[in-house]
Amino acid sequence: MRPGRFIILVLAVALAVSACARRPYVAAPAADPIMAAPIAAAPLAMAPEEVPYTLDSGDRLRIVVFGQDGLSAIYAVGASGSITMPLIGAVPARGATPASLSQTIAERLRQGYIREPHVAVEIESYRPFFILGEVTTPGQYAYVPNMSVENAIAIAGGFTPRAQRKTVTLSRNIDGAVARGPVPVITAVRPGDTIIVQERWF
Repeated sequence: MRPGRFIILVLAVALAVSACARRPYVAAPAADPIMAAPIAAAPLAMAPEEVPYTLDSGDRLRIVVFGQDGLSAIYAVGASGSITMPLIGAVPARGATPASLSQTIAERLRQGYIREPHVAVEIESYRPFFILGEVTTPGQYAYVPNMSVENAIAIAGGFTPRAQRKTVTLSRNIDGAVARGPVPVITAVRPGDTIIVQERWF
């Protein structure tokens, strides 16, 4: 190698080393374990519903007022949307959750009846659902927790030969308004729902 080229090469290496020495070391940011975790995808209709259960006519409730056997009993939510209890009379239940209803009952009892009432509300049995159309035995059936439209159709004896088997029409009361539309048979059923199995045209 010629002396001139050797000197140029030595200078280039020296400059590179000097630049590296001046540049501060910056560690790569640690991966966020939450952001890095894979997202599990699942069909929306199969996911458990997160909205709390709200009461309506046809629900039967086991209400326990601790230390008060005369008030603890099974109560049905009537057509008016209320339950009727001794001492406090009619208590609105439609649209309430079991937890919020227990608070309402406790507040009523606290007004001159019991100093510190402790109330528990549990669902004894859910209001029924309805299934109509192209099933073997349409009608009203007892609701079973965690059931799907497919389960409901089986309870009603299965499809008729003319039934549309992939989707059904579902009617549901949401915040006092009836929502209605087509859904797949894997959709979760809620108490009070009306399922309509349509006839196929081909």
